[in-house]
Amino acid sequence: MRTLLSRLHSILVTGAIVIGASIVTAGAAATTALASSAGPDFGSNVRILTPSMPQSLVQATLDSVSGQQVNNQFGTQRFALLFEPGTYGSASHPLVFQVGYYTSVAGLGLSPNDVVINGAIESFNQCFGACTGLNNFWRSVSNLTLNIVLPSSHPAYAPAPPEDPGCANSNDLYAISQAAPIRRVHINGLLFLFDYCNTGFTSGGFIADSEFTGSTVVNGTQQQFLVRNSQLDGWTNAVWNQVFSGDTGNVPAQSFPNPPFTTLATSRVTREAPFLYQDAGGSYNVFAPSAQQNSAGPSWTSGPTPGTSLPIGNFFIAQPSDSAATINAAIHHGKDLILTPGVYKLEQPIDVTRPDSVVLGLGFPTLVPTNGNAAMTVASAKGMLISGVLFDAGATNSSVLLQVGDGHARSDNEASDPSALSDVFFRIGGAAAGNATTSLVVNSNNVILDDVWAWRADHGNGVGWTTNTADTGVIVNGDNVTAYGLFVEHFQKYEVIWNGNGGEDVFFQNEMPYDVPSQAAWMEAPGVDGYAAFKVADSVTSFAGYGMGSYSFFNQHVNIYAERAFEVPSLLPAGSLHDLLTIFLDKVNGSGGILHVVNETGGSSTVANPDTPVTVVSYP
Repeated sequence: MRTLLSRLHSILVTGAIVIGASIVTAGAAATTALASSAGPDFGSNVRILTPSMPQSLVQATLDSVSGQQVNNQFGTQRFALLFEPGTYGSASHPLVFQVGYYTSVAGLGLSPNDVVINGAIESFNQCFGACTGLNNFWRSVSNLTLNIVLPSSHPAYAPAPPEDPGCANSNDLYAISQAAPIRRVHINGLLFLFDYCNTGFTSGGFIADSEFTGSTVVNGTQQQFLVRNSQLDGWTNAVWNQVFSGDTGNVPAQSFPNPPFTTLATSRVTREAPFLYQDAGGSYNVFAPSAQQNSAGPSWTSGPTPGTSLPIGNFFIAQPSDSAATINAAIHHGKDLILTPGVYKLEQPIDVTRPDSVVLGLGFPTLVPTNGNAAMTVASAKGMLISGVLFDAGATNSSVLLQVGDGHARSDNEASDPSALSDVFFRIGGAAAGNATTSLVVNSNNVILDDVWAWRADHGNGVGWTTNTADTGVIVNGDNVTAYGLFVEHFQKYEVIWNGNGGEDVFFQNEMPYDVPSQAAWMEAPGVDGYAAFKVADSVTSFAGYGMGSYSFFNQHVNIYAERAFEVPSLLPAGSLHDLLTIFLDKVNGSGGILHVVNETGGSSTVANPDTPVTVVSYP
């Protein structure tokens, strides 16, 4: 009954649905077709596109979603746009569309080469007075091939009032910031990671398991970026902090701080994100990639990605109307979990207990605790894969939003089968007032954090020093935890606390809280101004960090200082930390700054040297 009602709702909303390769309009014929359809019910906000559809209908579907989402930064609508295997668009009639907020675009092939789009997938700056891509969050592109083709005079679109409405854009402009991953794509042509028609800063970003051929990726105004396990055909400039881990091809050489490229030949342990796909018979499955050790390059260019296919029947496909109790009943009966697009109000945590479980989000499903509870708890077990989920703090303070591992000393963790959090994001305030002491706590060993953004909102709704309260973004208690692309911003005490041994962080981006009201309100200890952004506990004897940046901008017109950005045990082995930097962001509106980079080493970044990286190449 739920399947039928949901698909009838889709007809009411869109006037048409896609069943296999055909279009059925609303009416008696639709009812007959719905009754006989055996496909999974992903809900009305998962739009499945097929190569047999008229391109005009594909374009209209994409434009309809984009029109709703392009300016919808704190809205409640979420969408997944899924392309069945085949080819879309052509050189003479390219398929060109924008990706807005809370929208995931993905191919449904087992290989990225199974879905080919001839055209462009774009993300332009927002222009309200000034133009910027600094807030282009919560969108994704994955598992497809893009041959970049645009009409000879393609006008760049920007929300009114546009700064340059006549710019003829002949390239793919994909201006993104945090929580906007590019994964498992093959791009042929010139990709710009900024909007040159309405030039402004961007603050991304994350690319993994991808191949770029035929041209250089133009970094442009990206202040920082991580590229992991990808094949590059070139990369242009660096701004403040660009990190490359396990990439092949024409990759920038290690040169930090001038230019600020940090380059690692291999990634010590990786596990690519799980993804939905269709097999040759049209049945749906979820592919769960295996872990790779000391790897370089994409997982799929020399053969199929190693891993396991799970039939769709193994999954409970949740809708936003489902309660946590309903979801947990399915999980505890052995089901994996797909979260379809929408906002889930949870009176208790989603409790993921079985080893090698998969939780896959489609279209940025958003989990909101309602009783001061956690939104999700994950058992201390091997192979737990959580991907594509946004955690949003509720009005009642939660001690934690996502807890991975129950904290017991003995747990079923294996280095050969690590757990992984891929494209998992946290938000305190912004959409509405929310509070959480800590966003993410990792108690398990051998966990991979692969693109995590924890954000205490600095703009939007419910924002203020005593309104959206949050102490810490990420606490790592487990051993041998590896992070790639750790973005943690604006928390009110330590942003990251790392208590586990054998940890490694490749790329860290941080902004300290903007809204500190006074120095007295922000003191790590008597006589110690502020809080470090990244604290490695005194008990830790082994930790490695690469390409780690912390920025300050205190906007209350009071001099606020942090004694240091990074606080680590002085007895760490020599050269444990590589390529650290701090920056003072705004000399016009900002005050104070950061006095040292790491412990008592490194100069200060204040109004005296704004927008200038202060660096430490190696520590101790």
